[in-house]
Amino acid sequence: MKTIAKTFFIFAMVFILISCAGGSKTNKKDKAVTLEEHFQLAYGAAERGNLEEAASEYQKVLKLDSKNAKAHLNLGIVYGRQGKWKKEISEYEKALRIDPQFAEAHFHFGVVHQERGDLKEAMTSYQKALQINLNYVEAHNNLGIIYFRKGMLSEALAEYQKAIEIKPDYAKGYYNIGSVLRENGKIEEAMASFDRALEINPKYAEAHYALAVIYYEKKEFKSAIDHCDQAEKLGMFVDPKFLERLKPYR
Repeated sequence: MKTIAKTFFIFAMVFILISCAGGSKTNKKDKAVTLEEHFQLAYGAAERGNLEEAASEYQKVLKLDSKNAKAHLNLGIVYGRQGKWKKEISEYEKALRIDPQFAEAHFHFGVVHQERGDLKEAMTSYQKALQINLNYVEAHNNLGIIYFRKGMLSEALAEYQKAIEIKPDYAKGYYNIGSVLRENGKIEEAMASFDRALEINPKYAEAHYALAVIYYEKKEFKSAIDHCDQAEKLGMFVDPKFLERLKPYR
């Protein structure tokens, strides 16, 4: 542009102004496309399990736009899958500084704290996510799990019920409701809930295992064996002692 200006000084002045204006629009468009391309490359790499490539692509997004909250969130998720929890937390914190109303960032902040056993911090994060988005199914579910672990069964049941009200085909919600009902001694209702989870997702190993245990306790050994075998086939770790108890009935 400087060469053009020196060679055609008088005539080029107007042309330069127009070109700069047009160039600015082109750069913005190119930047937007580049960001999207990096996002797509990162997503594809993460789907393939290539986490190093995914992290690299999200870092490239952030070099172009350091205030991209979604990129910080996704990079944090990748770090979490790599076991780099300190970096994971750092990225969620950056996302929330950029956008304090980012419900997904609050949710994942809760997940990492829950995984590390900090239930108080996790609970606070899920509650913040729900203040922003009352229909956040996974936040209701995970908050319910914390209540369950704390022995607050009524509160846990309420959260699980909210989850399935929002998403009627949410298999995890039915499974977790079944767990509460079983804990409360409502065995038939629990079984119905586990069955509903399996209607939605026939490959739900935990639901098969839960039913296997209940059927064993009811002395319905064939059904217990069937569900136990299904759970094992789906990759569920089955207590060896339970397998031993089933052996005489095979």
